Amino acid sequence: MKSAVVQLPGLNRDRDMIAALTKISGQAPVTIWQTETDIPDVDLIVIPGGFSYGDYLRCGAIAARMPVMQAIIEKANKGVKVLGVCNGFQILVESGLLPGALMRNSSLKFVCREIKLEVANAETDFTRAYAKGQIIRCPVAHHDGNYFADAETLAKIEGNGQVVFRYAEGTNPNGSLNDIAAVMNEGGNVLGMMPHPENLIEAAHGGSDGRALFASALDVIAA
Repeated sequence: MKSAVVQLPGLNRDRDMIAALTKISGQAPVTIWQTETDIPDVDLIVIPGGFSYGDYLRCGAIAARMPVMQAIIEKANKGVKVLGVCNGFQILVESGLLPGALMRNSSLKFVCREIKLEVANAETDFTRAYAKGQIIRCPVAHHDGNYFADAETLAKIEGNGQVVFRYAEGTNPNGSLNDIAAVMNEGGNVLGMMPHPENLIEAAHGGSDGRALFASALDVIAA
């Protein structure tokens, strides 16, 4: 399975993501710069975390308007899998690929710690290596991860099974509605999440709870 990692000014988790995808799939992902509009044929496109364009205006707002994002939207509309982590999640929301909004943490402080996640939907291309209700560990590092949606949108994504992960056991770090940590689009091929699974994929990280997400997305569950 071929993958690609998007690189934008201010993102700082691209190397972590490249390392994770390489370790799990056995081949390095291609990298895509902000101005590129010709994305090669890949099975998974990842937008990593960081602080694209210094988080000016709103987190992800400038990045969502870069030429590469129009190309990613076109790929997503054709069914290519897209994963956005942390700032990548914010970019996907700002681009309209995912519903809702990501606001300032309720504490008004940057949060960097390990939390627990509950797998809310294990029947997706990103979570089929997990079990529904499974509790996993995962680190977070963000200032604007407070997921919000109006009542109608919230009811829709809950009813459609678009909530993929929730913060579990009282570890919600940002005040997100319904403890939402990750949502996907109606088509099931675009996922955004605030926690960083790429930083918990092997023993050297202190655990491998995030590995199954990439194994699922890259179709290498047996690896």
